[in-house]
Amino acid sequence: MKKKILMLAVSLVLLTGCNDMMNTPTKRVEEYLGKYQILDSTVLTELDDVVDNSNYSDEYKEEYKELMIKQYQNLSYKIKNEQTDGEVANVIVELEVFDYNNALDEAEDYIEEHEEEFVSDDKETKEEKIDHYKINAMKEVTDKASYTINFNLVKDNKKWVLEKINDSDLEKIHGLYED
Repeated sequence: MKKKILMLAVSLVLLTGCNDMMNTPTKRVEEYLGKYQILDSTVLTELDDVVDNSNYSDEYKEEYKELMIKQYQNLSYKIKNEQTDGEVANVIVELEVFDYNNALDEAEDYIEEHEEEFVSDDKETKEEKIDHYKINAMKEVTDKASYTINFNLVKDNKKWVLEKINDSDLEKIHGLYED
């Protein structure tokens, strides 16, 4: 009986201690970024919304989604710093992602300089040709870009909670951030 009580007490202490170890600003940021890497259902639902609202023609929306999934799976990061001041915290992360922004900038330049190649024909509209060119440019990307993101957190009922991520930081995660 004493062994059971002792084991229960040790288990309770370990579980409580482990929960506290997981309740840090850094762990919350790692959890957030990890959802992208493992393609969590919430991330995929948000991606579907982004794709549905994108300017790409229906034909290229699925390919764009596949590129974003590739981006998420290859996202890497390093925690650079964590600063905590009472009920607020800031975690600085260096993120590395495929540089889709540079590929799209180069594609835009090419399209502008070679407008005659993107004239509509019997097979595709001008917009579809442009989409096709941009998607193919993104598919060829192997270069990566590094960005710094400052994640802000607040303590809510003893639990660290990540504040809403702004649009420019989301663009960094997607590799579409323009400096």
